[in-house]
Amino acid sequence: MPRWTVDSPITLDFDQVTALRVRVISGSVAVLAAGDRCCLDIDHVTGPPLQVSHDKGVLTISYEDLSWENLPGWLKPQPYSAAITVTVPPGCQVQLGTATARAVVSGITAPASVKTVSGKVVLDGMTGKVDASTVSGDVDAQAVTGTIGLRSVSGDLTLAGGSVSRMRAKTLSGRVTADIDLDAASRVSVGTVSGPVAIRLPGQAAAQVDLRSGAGRVCS
Repeated sequence: MPRWTVDSPITLDFDQVTALRVRVISGSVAVLAAGDRCCLDIDHVTGPPLQVSHDKGVLTISYEDLSWENLPGWLKPQPYSAAITVTVPPGCQVQLGTATARAVVSGITAPASVKTVSGKVVLDGMTGKVDASTVSGDVDAQAVTGTIGLRSVSGDLTLAGGSVSRMRAKTLSGRVTADIDLDAASRVSVGTVSGPVAIRLPGQAAAQVDLRSGAGRVCS
């Protein structure tokens, strides 16, 4: 299995990438669909080196001692930062986790999962099953079609454009805003404790709506 220890800018090309796994602390990560081209471009690395491996089509980018489960524990100030851009085929599955890094995922048609503690998440032009969760970072989704799951504690959740078949958004105190198209089989579920919710649908949309509030105001 090819492995690289990266402590300075580098560009790597790969013959095939069917699944991408990224775990970083701070900085930025962009995952872009670009035909059949598979390329990793690391613009800078601060602190310990990144570990990169490519095994049977699975490209993994992470730190040696960082796992999905201990990401929140890395919020204390540390010299861990990297700027990463990965181009993969649209059908590449994506699993991305950050502590404070900004994450952008664009054009992916395979299942994609993005987790962050306080970094901002941007999802653009994606199709299929998309899940994004954050503690305090905002999630902005644009022209996303398919099954969408958005979760936050205090971060805002925004979905603009696209036609969803299933959408589930949950937050404690963040704002939920969705401007979407629905078809006859679509289902949308939004739950919040104290955050405001705004759902906008086309004027010709036909939908059964159930609104409930413990203390907030409801307008239709």
